Amino acid sequence: MAEATNLSAIAERYALAVFELAQEEKSVDAVSSDLTALNAALGASADLHRFVRAPVFGRGEQMKGMAALLQQMGVGKLATKFVLLLAAKGRLFVLPDAIKAFEALVAKSHGEIAAEVTAARPLAAAELSDLKKALKAKLGREPRLEAKVDSSLLGGLIVKVGSKMIDSSLRAKLNGLRVAMKS
Repeated sequence: MAEATNLSAIAERYALAVFELAQEEKSVDAVSSDLTALNAALGASADLHRFVRAPVFGRGEQMKGMAALLQQMGVGKLATKFVLLLAAKGRLFVLPDAIKAFEALVAKSHGEIAAEVTAARPLAAAELSDLKKALKAKLGREPRLEAKVDSSLLGGLIVKVGSKMIDSSLRAKLNGLRVAMKS
């Protein structure tokens, strides 16, 4: 638990630093776009995720590998410097958490609130739009959605906003039914 807290604190410090630099350069949205694309690549590639997290790769290897990837992705100068700094300091493992912390800072600066939506299948653009409208009506602020897929849900959604969670998944309903039947 303490290790997770330390990791989070490290990620937040790096995220705040790159956020402030992006504000100075008036490139917050560009950096956000770059980091969102990088985060999507991390989620899509188990090998990339292992490369970032595994301590078996040296700093030099991580810097070289990330530099090549970032160049291929067309990532901007500030986001590239940020990722390569993490690699140079031996802190590339905090990249996913730092991206999440950066996005929270961006959302806050835009008056938005971060929301994580997990569904059993990828949601269509229209479904995400309807969900955004419903959350905006409920929360009074524009939600910044991060959509995830977890096929073990069977159906329905899990929506997390801050410390609140709404679990309308079929898996949760079946588990509730199972508990009720045991009683």
